Amino acid sequence: MAQKKTPKSTKAAAPENTRPDVREVPAPQEPAPAPEAAANPVFDQAVAFVLGERIEGGYSNDPRDPGGETKFGIARRSHPGVNIRALTREDAIAIYKAEYWDAAHCDDLPGAIAVAVFDSAVNQGVGVAIRLLQKAAGVAADGVIGPKTLAAIKAAEPGDLLVQYLGWRLRRYAFTGQAATFMRGWANRVLYLHAFLLTEFEAA
Repeated sequence: MAQKKTPKSTKAAAPENTRPDVREVPAPQEPAPAPEAAANPVFDQAVAFVLGERIEGGYSNDPRDPGGETKFGIARRSHPGVNIRALTREDAIAIYKAEYWDAAHCDDLPGAIAVAVFDSAVNQGVGVAIRLLQKAAGVAADGVIGPKTLAAIKAAEPGDLLVQYLGWRLRRYAFTGQAATFMRGWANRVLYLHAFLLTEFEAA
C-alpha cells in the first residue's frame, strides 16, 4: 500500500531571530563640520597693508577730515551705524572684505592691481577706484568691471598698468577739495603702496 505524501506547505518559513515589532533605528550621526573659508592670501596682504600704522592703523577724530571719527580706516560718515570707537580689527576686516574688496571685484584682478584698487577703494571710494583703473587700462570709465575692462587689464603689461593706475590716483587727489590739507599724506600713501608692491607683496 502506497504511503500518502504529506503536501508541502506553501507558506514561507519565518526567518530566524525575526522581530517584526521592532524596527532598527540608525544611530545618530555627527553633523558635518562647516567648510572653512577659502584662504585668500592676496586679500590678507592687501588688508595688512591698509591696516598698517602708516596707512589706516589706529583711531582718529580729526575735525578737518570729512569722514569724521575713524578707526582702522572705517569712517563714521560711510558707516553711521557702526560704533567706531568700539570697532575691533576683525570687524574692520569683515567690512573691508564685503564693502571694498568684493565690491571692487578685486578677486577678478591680477594680484598687485587688486591690492592697488582695494587701497584706492578704501581711501577714495569703490566707484572712483574702478573708474581710475579703467582710465589706466584705456577703456570707457563707466565704473563697471565687465568683459571689456577685464580683457584690457589682461592685455596690459602689469608693471606699466600699475604705474598708470597710481598716476591716475595722484591726479584724482590733486583735484580733490582738501588737497591743500591732505595732499602730502595722500601722496605718501601711494608711494608706500608702490614700495610695498615692489618689495614685500607676494603674488599668489
